[in-house]
Amino acid sequence: MVKEYPTIQYIAKWLIICSIIGISVGSASAFFLWSLSWVTDFRESHLWFIALLPIGGLLVGLLYHYYGKSVEGGNNLLIENIHKPQETIPFKMAPMILLGTLVTHLFGGSAGREGTALQMAGAISDQFSKPFGLSKTDRKILLIAAISAGFGSVFGTPLAGAIFALEVYMIGKIKYDAIFPVFAAGIIAHLTCLLWKTPHTHYHIPILPSLNALTIIYSIIAGIVFGLVAVSFSKISLFVVKAYRKISFPPLRPFVGGIIVASIIWMLGTSKYAGLGIPTIVDSFNVQLPSYDFAIKIALTILTLAAGFKGGEVTPLFFIGATLGNALSLIIPLPMGLLAGMGFVGVFAGATNTPIACMIMGIELFGSECGIYVAIACIVSYLISGHNSIYHSQKIGESKHFLFKRDEGKSLSEL
Repeated sequence: MVKEYPTIQYIAKWLIICSIIGISVGSASAFFLWSLSWVTDFRESHLWFIALLPIGGLLVGLLYHYYGKSVEGGNNLLIENIHKPQETIPFKMAPMILLGTLVTHLFGGSAGREGTALQMAGAISDQFSKPFGLSKTDRKILLIAAISAGFGSVFGTPLAGAIFALEVYMIGKIKYDAIFPVFAAGIIAHLTCLLWKTPHTHYHIPILPSLNALTIIYSIIAGIVFGLVAVSFSKISLFVVKAYRKISFPPLRPFVGGIIVASIIWMLGTSKYAGLGIPTIVDSFNVQLPSYDFAIKIALTILTLAAGFKGGEVTPLFFIGATLGNALSLIIPLPMGLLAGMGFVGVFAGATNTPIACMIMGIELFGSECGIYVAIACIVSYLISGHNSIYHSQKIGESKHFLFKRDEGKSLSEL
């Protein structure tokens, strides 16, 4: 059998397409990050704005109820279009998710930014599928490349973004004919974001222990905890979504959720759990934090996003994982910074079924020296999490032996 190699036409075609996608998505991500930074700084300077979170929620709810029903599927809509290409994703998804996320963060909702980046990337990129005359197969590759561009540019991790895009839509299988477009789009989007001088957060693990049997055992124990927390996050999220759905008029769900979240923040007397929580994530690598930080962030994030606020779960998962690792340092004899870094990517791996991407992200963010510890945390968390995921449109590509049964060929929403 003669092995086929990519043709010059194939490379040239996808290089052109991915350059357009990368520049467009990278620029959109840069604008989003600058805007998000501005609304966050404004909220922290005017903390009374958090009292208006119910009003912000009502605005977001009304916006999507009357104008955004076709795009309210969010990230799951992107994944569904990769599996079964349908009509072009409406461009309005991009401005609507951008506006919804900025409103959420302006008024103090506990949310992330990856959902916004991915949905903007998908909506922008899919507009080029018809002008380029792409087939259904090529359109799948286009959307996977868009996910890579959005994720890599918003977090400053182009390699992790590319692997994440290849892993996230299908558990157990990787679409190898998409590798070149995915990496090209991710790297170009990242470079474009940097050209706009967009800042990314830097993390540092100050102390690493020598690798031995004992530190490996401790790392496995930590990974089990990370996986259990990831499972809990996914399952509790589904339960709270069902509870909110008892409110028959959808725009009232984020209004009620806003009342609950704002009230909790007021009772806690701190805004550290509002928005992304980046300062707390950074502190978790160096300062002993209250051991309950991760639990409060879980509660507020689920109450925020399940109600219908916008943004995404990933950065809150970073917060949850890093502060959980920080708390585990009280009982597991590994350095605080290392456990924070392991939790940062470990909980994310378990909640999204993307262990390889999370390993790469850990190395990109923290350095290759911690690679083995990060890998253990991600693999163990992934194994523990089973088919639970924050992305319910993921499909199972290959059956495995897990603590939770995986059924080949089905989406997670069907299990």
